[in-house]
This record gives sequence, C-alpha cells and structure tokens, in this order.
Amino acid sequence: MEKTSSRILIVEDDAEISGLVAELLGTEGFDVTEASGAAAMEDALGRARPDLLILDVMLPGEDGLSICRRLRAANTIPILMLTAKGSEIDRVVGLEMGADDYLVKPFSPRELLARVRALLRRAGMSNSPTIAPSRRFAFDRFVIDLDARQLADTEGLHLALTSAEFDLLACFVSRPRRVLTRDQILDWTRGRDAEPFDRTVDVLISRIRKKFDAASPGSNLISTVRNGGYLFTATVQQVP
Repeated sequence: MEKTSSRILIVEDDAEISGLVAELLGTEGFDVTEASGAAAMEDALGRARPDLLILDVMLPGEDGLSICRRLRAANTIPILMLTAKGSEIDRVVGLEMGADDYLVKPFSPRELLARVRALLRRAGMSNSPTIAPSRRFAFDRFVIDLDARQLADTEGLHLALTSAEFDLLACFVSRPRRVLTRDQILDWTRGRDAEPFDRTVDVLISRIRKKFDAASPGSNLISTVRNGGYLFTATVQQVP
C-alpha cells in the first residue's frame, strides 16, 4: 500500500521564507500548502485539514498568537510556532496560547525538519507499522490509550489534548508515583533539543491541570515537589 504524505500548512507572510520552507518540506515528500495570513489560512483549512501547522508569530492583521489561541479552542492540530523573538517569555506566551513547539528565526533546515518530524510522530502520523500490543491504562476517572493517543473519562467522553500535552501525560502515566525532574521529562518527551531552563514543562502541566480540574474537580493528579519536580499521584492500572 502506498503511504500517504503528511499535509503541512505554512502560515507565513514573508514569501521568501515561506517558499524556502515549502521547498524544503516538499523535497522531503510532504504535501505543503502556503498561506500569507489568517484569511488565506482559513481558506486552506476549509479545503483540507492539515496534519501540522507551521505558524509565524508576526503576521499582518491577526497575529500568530491570536490565531494559535483561536485554533486551539476548536481542534488539536499540532502547531509549530516560528518567531523572530528568542526571549523565554515570548516562547512561554506561545506555549500558553496552545502551541506544541517553537522555532526561533533564523533556523537551520535540519532543525526545522527534526521539529516537524517529531511533532508528526507525536501526533501519530508516523508511517511505521505498529507491532506493539494495545496499551490502555486507567487512573482516577480516566482511561488513556497510548497507541490510539486518546484520553477519555469513564463515561467515554474524550478530552482534547494537543500532541505535546499527550506526550507529557503519557510520560507521567508510564511512571506513576515517581518524582520526575524537568530535565527527565524533557528527555523523555522532547529529547535534548530543549534548553537547560526551558519552561515548556511548566506551561504544559498548567494546561493539563486545567483540563483535569474541569473534568474531575479536585483530583490534583499532578503535584509539584519542591526542589524536585513533578509527581503523578494517581494509581495507574492496565486495562484491556
């Protein structure tokens, strides 16, 4: 069976940068669409749902952060933010708006490809066949399927998680009742492409906590351990 290439939508108003990124990804076999702003992006989304969105922060009209927040309220498409601002606070804001990862301009083609492939892999778009048995686990009032990349409550209602949020939760579920440092979490979820004082973990945990609190008030499933890291407090059991 012929494998289907992943669809990537690039939202970037700089035609030169957009063209270079599109050419690079196209050469690697991806199905690429370009959009110069929010209106063109909406038109592209109306035609086909992409598997990954590469979104520039500085756009004319509605900026990338606003677009990210709006899209994240409605779907879980993986979002890679492109930004010319390299400060930690700018990256944290992007993550808080719902981005899954960020890349600071100028960036190398190799790094861009690595980030794109990592996000698609996390989102389950890898073309490698799955040979491992199904992995489903229950905790509190939730069931997580690591292979299907789905989280649902005991009544079958699915909770929407971004690819980055799911990876972080999977890390905790696989290591319950164990204090994990930020460096360990980054190693297991993002590899060593993260910076030493990357606050990505803190932002993602805050996002997951809010979703758990909304679905199971007072559950307190992720605890902060002072000078240690984070602890997943739930009892985890494998289920059929």
